[in-house]
Amino acid sequence: MAQKGEKRIFRENMRILEVEGVKKNFGGLAAASNVAFHAEQGEIVGLIGPNGAGKTTLFNLVSGALIPDSGVIRFKGKNITGLKPHQITRMGIARTFQSVKVFPKMSVFDHVLLGYLFGNPKCTKSDKTLKEVIEILDFVELSEMRELRSKDLILSNQKRLEVARALATKPELLLLDELMAGLNHTEVIQAMELVRKIREKGVTILMVEHVMKAIMDTCDRIIVLHHGEKIAEGKPEEVAKNKSVVEVYLGE
Repeated sequence: MAQKGEKRIFRENMRILEVEGVKKNFGGLAAASNVAFHAEQGEIVGLIGPNGAGKTTLFNLVSGALIPDSGVIRFKGKNITGLKPHQITRMGIARTFQSVKVFPKMSVFDHVLLGYLFGNPKCTKSDKTLKEVIEILDFVELSEMRELRSKDLILSNQKRLEVARALATKPELLLLDELMAGLNHTEVIQAMELVRKIREKGVTILMVEHVMKAIMDTCDRIIVLHHGEKIAEGKPEEVAKNKSVVEVYLGE
């Protein structure tokens, strides 16, 4: 994550992520069928579609949790297809998960410290490191809860903790998998603001989300999947008017 006080500096039209012709089958089921899309540096890109459309599969492919059957994934122009998750993380891609994955008895502070040391293996538990961990906790508004165990947090704060742990790896691309699922209206608004703040720090965001207000109000561009295939792509207002999208996902 860009340091506090730094301005966003993006190269115009730089494609930070490129997915080309990616396929992934599970038995006879095509979870990703010749999917192609990109994310430009500084964008917030939404990934939507019905349950089972292949959204989380794509996240797993980009993050290295799965290897595509065919196709190419590039990050900042480099082919990352088939690399292991820790290699991809240290190149600058971090993620959260559809179901919150935290260590129940570990403190909030130690979660973020773990992310920091994992993403930056040359760093040590120095005063500088501890200071940066505190800054990340301040950024996600969890600093007052730093000594709590993660199991003692409410869901919205557990999700913020996952975001903080991901940010601690210093990503340039952040994959958010249903950050707002299970949150109430106020918490959704707060989560949307957090997403915007992360982008302002210089991080490109690819987000899977079912909360349509968040997608429509936050994203610069939206990609729509159905049965593993991309069926639409465009600005939020364009996607909302797309007949195919309305039929398979948004409803009449």
